[in-house]
Amino acid sequence: MILTIFKKDLKLFFSNKKNVVLTFLIPILLISLFAFAFGGISTSSSENKQVTLLYTRFDTSLISNKIKAQLDTLSTINLVQVTLEEGNKALLKGKNAGFLILNEGLKDSLLLSKKLPIVFKYDASNPFEAKMLQSIVTGVVMNTIGSQLYMHKIAHYMDTKFKSMPADLKQRILTDVSKVSLKNKISTVVSAVPVVKKSSNTGNLGLIQAVAGTAIMMLLFSISGVGGGLLEEKESGTLSRLLYTPIKPTAILYGKMLATLFISMLQLVTMFVFSWIAFGLPIFKDITSLILLTIAVAFSVSSFGVFLVSVSKTRQQLQNLSTIIILLMSAIGGSMIPLFVMPNIMQKIAVISLNYWGIQGYYDIFWRNLSIVEILPRIGVLGLIGLVMLLISIPLFKRNIVALTN
Repeated sequence: MILTIFKKDLKLFFSNKKNVVLTFLIPILLISLFAFAFGGISTSSSENKQVTLLYTRFDTSLISNKIKAQLDTLSTINLVQVTLEEGNKALLKGKNAGFLILNEGLKDSLLLSKKLPIVFKYDASNPFEAKMLQSIVTGVVMNTIGSQLYMHKIAHYMDTKFKSMPADLKQRILTDVSKVSLKNKISTVVSAVPVVKKSSNTGNLGLIQAVAGTAIMMLLFSISGVGGGLLEEKESGTLSRLLYTPIKPTAILYGKMLATLFISMLQLVTMFVFSWIAFGLPIFKDITSLILLTIAVAFSVSSFGVFLVSVSKTRQQLQNLSTIIILLMSAIGGSMIPLFVMPNIMQKIAVISLNYWGIQGYYDIFWRNLSIVEILPRIGVLGLIGLVMLLISIPLFKRNIVALTN
């Protein structure tokens, strides 16, 4: 009897293709995703990650030509020339992590032992990539003019403090000093300036990531749970009784959609108000943008929840399907892992997740201080996601929910 039950359960399990996929294929995809996101995949033939470095130069001396030429030879750097305005705007919007500016007077500053007019601006919301670029830039500058810079500084100091020193002794000292490693001076060669300076009107980067990422991910889970109520109504016969009334099937769907939208808004507002009270998140700095973005997030998440309900036949199936999809979207979109620590390819894939558009929108408001006009494209994408999901859900709802109750 035990063996018979065992065989029967196995047969039922493997006859359900969705169960097989959810049990075996999806976990494999998740493992692959996280391994790739954390850099677990590497081969000897894999190429180094190439990072874009924006630059502009007002200095036309041979020194600046050499710096530009050396940067151009690096396989890890994609050097892109832009105007000063274009570079600042790209960093402000988070499109690039680093911007190198070679100002006029580089040769004169070197000869007079003055501070070099080289500025490296960086996006503070992308610290890993920014630090890597800064290290590369300062290394190249040091290799190009580092020894000249400090030899001029030492010579200038000796000329000022030891004017009576014999020329041959001075030259001997300079020769000995030139043999000493100057690597510990690299950090002083290039001035590093964050594109967004910390102020009372700027949110904490870690807090923004935690609040935005967690809020959207938990909202997805909550809405999938709320949507499960529709499947319970189908299983209990409530939905069948509703269909015998003059109410149209689409009216039932829209009613559920409206309820989930309200719950989504309520949950997001609660989480942001809590973050303001408990952690000081500046939610009132641009309240109009925050409200519009939150409505767009709530709409896209609600539509996605309705879509999941429409493609599921039972509450258990909904739970399994929603858990896997939400975990995937959250991992890809930056809810679980900040995008700036992911490989370049993962950052490009992130755009397929609604988590990405919501999180980056909140970054634009709380960290980058962008105007509502500059945030509108992200709001538009979220609205489009919601609309597409809703339009797809209508025929699926009629086929999988309504038809099965007849």
